[in-house]
Amino acid sequence: MKQDKLLGDERRQLLLELLTNSNEPITGGELATKANVSRQVIVQDISLLKAKNHPIIATSQGYVYLQKQTDENRLKERIIACKHSPEQTLEELTILVDHGVFVKDVTVEHPVYGELTASIRVGNRRDVEEFVKKISDAKAAYLSQLTGGVHLHTIQANTNDKLDRACLELDQKGFLVHDES
Repeated sequence: MKQDKLLGDERRQLLLELLTNSNEPITGGELATKANVSRQVIVQDISLLKAKNHPIIATSQGYVYLQKQTDENRLKERIIACKHSPEQTLEELTILVDHGVFVKDVTVEHPVYGELTASIRVGNRRDVEEFVKKISDAKAAYLSQLTGGVHLHTIQANTNDKLDRACLELDQKGFLVHDES
């Protein structure tokens, strides 16, 4: 027997439950299957939930509901400035995740649009490989290609030591941008 389509508020409530109870991103296709609707309906529902201030973000791996963290489990966070070629992206991200660092996003300063930020959300080698493969398969450009390779990353870890060690290795490889003054 075919499952009935979930309607409006009931469907969005299901989406919230699925997202808040998941520790992994959930693709639009997976959500569409569970709600028995099209992926486009899910995209609209997610937009409506975001408009109601639900902290849902779209990542390259799927949708994520950002959970509030208590002070004792709050991750250490740092913004780093990097510069490298597109071909070095895999190496840069792998260095970070190998040190136990989560790469939250990338930001570039566009001359017309201003600051552009995109979610990356990679925390292990598999995530990194999938991210790089998606860019390649889509024949898409990295945001850093808009700025000659210069970009910022928001990185997170459960200790400052992990962030420090990751930054030290990035610096040794020549990936970090330093103040020239």
